[in-house]
Amino acid sequence: MFDWVVSTIESWGYLGVLMLMVAENVFPPIPSEVIMPLAGFLAGSGRMSLTLTILVGTIGSVLGTLMWYYIGLWFGEERLKRFAARHGRLLTLSPSDIDAAHEWFQRHGAMAVFFGRMIPAIRTLISVPAGLARMPMWKFLLYTVIGSALWTGVLTFAGLMLHENYALVADWVDPLSKLVVVAVVAIYLYRVVTWKPH
Repeated sequence: MFDWVVSTIESWGYLGVLMLMVAENVFPPIPSEVIMPLAGFLAGSGRMSLTLTILVGTIGSVLGTLMWYYIGLWFGEERLKRFAARHGRLLTLSPSDIDAAHEWFQRHGAMAVFFGRMIPAIRTLISVPAGLARMPMWKFLLYTVIGSALWTGVLTFAGLMLHENYALVADWVDPLSKLVVVAVVAIYLYRVVTWKPH
């Protein structure tokens, strides 16, 4: 996958960065930790503009998250509650849990979206509860854009500073990403095993 990302950006330039960042949010195994540092390295070598690279990467990231937001919006909280009433163990949630989660998201959703955009594996998933909670689009976009721009900027600057060693960014972030995924799966399995109907 690494070689494919490299060849896509080198062949397509800004359009390649845009498409890869959209795909990264739709299909998480494509890592932004490889895409943006490489783009930062190319910006540092004069082949791309740093500002435009960060802007295009941010736009791609935001466009990718919108699909998951609309999936949450389309599915809706009431449908999720009906599903939870029938298949509670599968979701490890009861309808009352969903009500509690909705209330929490109403209070803290903006910060969850903002910080979630900077956490590997979570940055894609955080859009779904935002849609389920019917977070206003302007608020979702505001915190998504700010969080995405910050994350994209950090990765791009890392690639710029590391020069030819830009791949080291992925070497550092990838284990963290895998750890987050393992922790999420472990928590889910624990909840499935210990779940009891309310």
